[in-house]
Amino acid sequence: MKTGLKIAIGADHAGFDYKQAILGMFDDIEFKDFGTDSAESADYPDFAHAVASAVEGGGFDFGILLCGSANGVAMTANKHQNIRAAICWKEEVAIPARTHNDANVLCIPARHVTIEEAKTIIERFLNEEFEGGRHARRVGKIGC
Repeated sequence: MKTGLKIAIGADHAGFDYKQAILGMFDDIEFKDFGTDSAESADYPDFAHAVASAVEGGGFDFGILLCGSANGVAMTANKHQNIRAAICWKEEVAIPARTHNDANVLCIPARHVTIEEAKTIIERFLNEEFEGGRHARRVGKIGC
């Protein structure tokens, strides 16, 4: 696993327990928790915008967002011009998200993966490198 990464992380109520578990799984990563702070009902855009802004601002290497399906946080994060948020439900999806799409925010569907699967997805996502080349041309066309 790469060391010294700075990760912005956030979740709504559906992803809260996973977020808390993830915060304790990686000793070699510096996390900043953008909430939520409990399993009480919370609005996912509040946390998705905060994480996306933190990554977009350059202070963090990547972002991780969790909600029930990951759709809401991905849609919200992708409203930010320089964010490429990818929904990953298995490690085989996380690989091209990084290598081909240069995703910088990982969105995990907490209601559809186990915590062990989430950890594996995170490890794979963070260890992959963007390949550039033909993919860079395509990624360059994403922004509006």
